[in-house]
Amino acid sequence: MRIALTTMLLTACFFSSPVGATEYIYRDLMANTLPGARCEAETQAVETAKKNYNIDRFSKKFCQTQGYGWHVEEVKDLGKTACNECNDKSGLQKCHQEDVVVTCKRIKPGSVGMLPGKS
Repeated sequence: MRIALTTMLLTACFFSSPVGATEYIYRDLMANTLPGARCEAETQAVETAKKNYNIDRFSKKFCQTQGYGWHVEEVKDLGKTACNECNDKSGLQKCHQEDVVVTCKRIKPGSVGMLPGKS
């Protein structure tokens, strides 16, 4: 009996209090990644350029260039792979991704979660 009453009171309190959702600002960016450090065979260089680690690392940097508080929401497009032949080693290349599209987000100033003690 006591547990049921406590559960009802907690449920009533939960649903009766106003809940404000945090608002975000979104921005799409297009940028290029940098080529890898090593010269590799073309197929290996293309694979290195398209690795998830490489895309995630550069997409994080893309958003951080917008200023404090910007984070990656999603990678919309991986772009296309572009390769350049290494000068000192024939047959080997370095590749990178061009026109990678990333959606970045930031908490909207003045919304819930931005000001301590305000809701």
